[in-house]
Amino acid sequence: MDTTRHEDAALGTAAPIVPACVAIIMDGNGRWASARGLPVAEGHREGTRALRRTVEAAIDAGISSLVVYAFSTENWSRPSDEVETLMEILSETIDRELPDLARQGVRTRFMGRRDRVPGWLREKMDALEALTAELDTLDLWIAFDYGGRAELVHAARRLVVDGVSADAVDEDALAERLYAPELPEVDLLVRTSGELRISNFLLWEAAYAELVFTDTLWPDFGEDDLQAAIAEYAHRARRFGGR
Repeated sequence: MDTTRHEDAALGTAAPIVPACVAIIMDGNGRWASARGLPVAEGHREGTRALRRTVEAAIDAGISSLVVYAFSTENWSRPSDEVETLMEILSETIDRELPDLARQGVRTRFMGRRDRVPGWLREKMDALEALTAELDTLDLWIAFDYGGRAELVHAARRLVVDGVSADAVDEDALAERLYAPELPEVDLLVRTSGELRISNFLLWEAAYAELVFTDTLWPDFGEDDLQAAIAEYAHRARRFGGR
């Protein structure tokens, strides 16, 4: 796909047709299941199939980094059986979906807290990261036990622990201490299910992201939806605070 830029000086800085880094808030699994009279767990499982479709579509589109919001710091407040199911589904995804994506060159990395994740699951996460560390077709970042505010607190604490003086604290110093310093700034952030908020996701990294909201529930999301979001992004001018 052509990734040249639209040129329109009257609109400001032109965006590349294909964003390099896309983030997705995968919302609507529960409503998808409820509409079909199914347990919520089935909505989450169908969501893993949507993830695979979307990653493959991102590869085809020429996207280099994809960040997905899988489990937030606030999700711990859900019923314990649902939380346990979400842990099991991540494990199933690591076993069944992500190895196939690795064969397509997808490097998987997790961002967020790991101290509250069960040990057996943390071992699987670490093993997958090690297995895919040299792959470079697409970087898939899975935000798990992640919250944007918690990430900024984490970075601030690191500044203190590292003994950084107040005069030396700047954007670069803080960015180097985020959960995933290698993650590029987000160009396009998509939220499914019709909700119009970012829900504490990538507060730093998505500071200048273009936001696209779609009514499609996450389990129904696929290549056409991703292409529609990219098309909307491509027609926007990114001014980054300028004129």
